[in-house]
Amino acid sequence: MITVTGATGQLGRLVVTGLLDAGVPAAEVTALVRDAGRAADLADRGVRVAVADYTDRASLEEALAGTDRLLLVSGSEVGQRVAQHTNVVKAAKVAGVGLLVYTSAPKADATTLVLAPEHAATEEVIRASGLPAVVLRNNWYLENYDAQIGQAAATGEVVGSAGQGRAWPASRADFAAAAVAVLTADDPQPAVHELGGDDPFTLADLAAEVGRQAGREVTHRDLSTDEHVAALRGAGLDEGTAGFVAALDGNIAAGELDAGQGGISALTGRPTRTLAEHVALVLGSS
Repeated sequence: MITVTGATGQLGRLVVTGLLDAGVPAAEVTALVRDAGRAADLADRGVRVAVADYTDRASLEEALAGTDRLLLVSGSEVGQRVAQHTNVVKAAKVAGVGLLVYTSAPKADATTLVLAPEHAATEEVIRASGLPAVVLRNNWYLENYDAQIGQAAATGEVVGSAGQGRAWPASRADFAAAAVAVLTADDPQPAVHELGGDDPFTLADLAAEVGRQAGREVTHRDLSTDEHVAALRGAGLDEGTAGFVAALDGNIAAGELDAGQGGISALTGRPTRTLAEHVALVLGSS
């Protein structure tokens, strides 16, 4: 049995459907969710739906019974994730899970990335558990740029404070495919994979590609962190969110998402979605 947590989330759902598309029998896939109603389409395809919450160890132990391989999709509640993930790891230990796969952050144990501390702490919990584990350190999602792509096409400008910092983004579908490849491997070995797209890019590269496809000049305006926060506040973000977004750009400027070669294609055997392909998708749907 392969169990996927957060199975109705944006990444988890892609993993579940990817497992089915890869030929895993639906009866051998469990979608672990908090709301069974949101997984009705998966249940209709024959997937086992189990209801559990990261905060409830008893429900997790019941849901994970019989699980051979588990994908722990990291939670979204910043500040609570270490405790929540620990509950899942302990429940997996009780259930006798043979392989735990975890979605972590780039260079989680050696970075100043603001998102990384909870991921690094979770990786340590997994190591201490003694469970065989594969850590997937996911770089940026191409979808993180969707709003900027649309705005750039409309305004002729990409605004941020990431300087010339590079990221190695890929689509959620690409990251899901990497997880599917690990979960379905004949003999997956414990490992840490830095996962990203095949080619890195900067915000200036993004501006150039949007301009090419939109048929207009699009420039990259790089701001200081304070200027970026002010611009985000002016766009309606609260102070905490604006500071967080600007801090992420600062991390990119410092090279924290420049994690080297994209490792997704090494696992999946196919290229990842390119920046040009993604811009075309966003502009075509807008």
